[in-house]
Amino acid sequence: MPAYFLVDVREVKDAAKMEEYKARVAPVVERFGGRYVAIGGPFEVVEGSYQPVFPVMIQFPSMDQASRWYDSEEYRDLKRLRLAATVSNAVFLAGSP
Repeated sequence: MPAYFLVDVREVKDAAKMEEYKARVAPVVERFGGRYVAIGGPFEVVEGSYQPVFPVMIQFPSMDQASRWYDSEEYRDLKRLRLAATVSNAVFLAGSP
């Protein structure tokens, strides 16, 4: 069953760090079977009051693979870089079979 990592980048605090992150992250995502489904907008809020700023969604083959990526040694420094560069919210979502 697929799983998704959704991160909404609310604010970029350090553009140089964010550029470094963006330049290095895709191969690590791919190594864990992930693929980008959406990067940024445009988007349309159709219900509720949630106002995303810059949502990014990555699909993984399973929740296990998503967790392995997020907790991996390969992603550890990149995650620190992203967290230092941004203010964001992130969740894992389990897909339907």
